[in-house]
Amino acid sequence: MSLLNQQDQSGYVFGMGAVLLWSGFILVSRLGGISELNHYDVVALRYATCALIVLPIWWFKFRFNVFQWRYVAAALVGGLGYALCTFHGFQLAPASHGALLLPGAMPLFIFLLALSVGQAKLNMQSVFSVAVISAGILILFFGQVSNQQVDASILMGDGLFLLGAFFWGVFSILIKRWGLSPWQVTISMALLTSIMYLPFYIMFAPKNIALHLWPEMGLQMFYQGFLATIVQMLLYVRAVALIGASGMGALMALVPLIAGVAALILFDEPATVSLLIGLLCVALGAWLNHSPLLGKYLSSGAVLKTQR
Repeated sequence: MSLLNQQDQSGYVFGMGAVLLWSGFILVSRLGGISELNHYDVVALRYATCALIVLPIWWFKFRFNVFQWRYVAAALVGGLGYALCTFHGFQLAPASHGALLLPGAMPLFIFLLALSVGQAKLNMQSVFSVAVISAGILILFFGQVSNQQVDASILMGDGLFLLGAFFWGVFSILIKRWGLSPWQVTISMALLTSIMYLPFYIMFAPKNIALHLWPEMGLQMFYQGFLATIVQMLLYVRAVALIGASGMGALMALVPLIAGVAALILFDEPATVSLLIGLLCVALGAWLNHSPLLGKYLSSGAVLKTQR
């Protein structure tokens, strides 16, 4: 007899699909970063492709006023700010660092920002998980700084990852506060980011797009513009509906491990002790934040204290 019912089984299948696509996003972004394309090119390919896909959906099926200031603000932060920082980071720093810092710093910033605006309550489980994640990030940075041959470009790339994670944290708080649906966010971000960014890109940004780079361009267009934006969002939302936010959050703890180990193998990146410990800490912290076992243990401990 199966331990999971059909709904849970389907939910975990959808959830693992989202996890694998998110892990692949880190690897494909690094491929773009080490190719002849620059980060301005990758951002343009991502949002131009996504905009072309969602434009008929918006026009024929789900039309709404995308020029409301809330959608514009969300696109500036979660579209332009996040993408420019993140893809520039992948040009400078290893993919394994992105696998640690992006899925690690995102929940950290989301928790701190939500706490500051009253969207989250302080509880021992969140504090404990955030402390473990923070330890993993600090271990990575201390490992780099203590190295006698510090690479300034890698440190800058790591800083851009953190800044991108901060922008995503702000974006997450905004869409929750304003009650924007996943489709509203996806469509408005693709269309508005393209409208705001592509004229700047065409007229002013340095460009390395060329015909002989069509395999790299095609990969970025398909993965960034379709899989990582539309398909991943649909899988994630469906998984949350079936197994809940906590179940999906626990699955997302696999992203640092999957993407980090894959990056070490595919790109032959150095597997330093600080990096490996940091990856484990971030994955463990993300899992603990959604672990029902830890929540029950801490709540039972609090009950015992109140009874004494």
